[in-house]
Amino acid sequence: MNRFILRMILFVFPAFCFIYSCKTHRQSKSNSDGFVQIFDGKTLNNWEGDPVYWRVEDGCMVGEITPATILKRNSFIIWRGGITKDFELSVEYKVTAGGNSGINYRSEELKDVPYSMRGYQSDIDGANKYTGQNYEERGRTFLALRGQEVVLEPNQKPVIIKSLGDSLALINAIKKDDWNVCKLIVKGNRMKHFVNNVLMSDVTDNDTLNRKFTGLLGVQVHVGPPMKIYYRNFLLKQL
Repeated sequence: MNRFILRMILFVFPAFCFIYSCKTHRQSKSNSDGFVQIFDGKTLNNWEGDPVYWRVEDGCMVGEITPATILKRNSFIIWRGGITKDFELSVEYKVTAGGNSGINYRSEELKDVPYSMRGYQSDIDGANKYTGQNYEERGRTFLALRGQEVVLEPNQKPVIIKSLGDSLALINAIKKDDWNVCKLIVKGNRMKHFVNNVLMSDVTDNDTLNRKFTGLLGVQVHVGPPMKIYYRNFLLKQL
């Protein structure tokens, strides 16, 4: 056999096997493990947001604020494919240094304010000041800072019951200007936020006046300077 052809076979075949195995792994994670891809990487089908700020680029859902499109209020792109109750979510994200975003869940849409949401949020920012905390958009605000396990009661401030680790170690687990994996595990009145498999915040919501057990899912571009947030591989599993 011609040496050139042999070398090509030896080079191309392993590469083909690698690509095929990645595709097979993604399919198995989307099916046999109960996870469903809710963003197809090509279109914004089943998502609704302001097209001034949201688009698809290189397989990613991208939210961008430019000097010409500075926001006066936060703007969300909302998933229209269902609602979130008890679920596990895994998504990769990358945010620019001055960026601020977040993943809302069990949230409600404000009909009188376009592309706005109220509800629980897994916070994300480029400076990693807030990333991983639990913040209630247009509600009770800070529910748990990064590194806190808290319990919420009606008409009381959050009660910190446990530290989740050294603050420096937690922030060092989050990559800057690179891809991170955000994972949410939400069941009943307990909400856990992870970044790169490190638990960042843990909330048990006993506040019967304000807690929610169902609602919409959406992601945010936040008021502030020009920024970009990238999301890919949105995987959702109902529990």
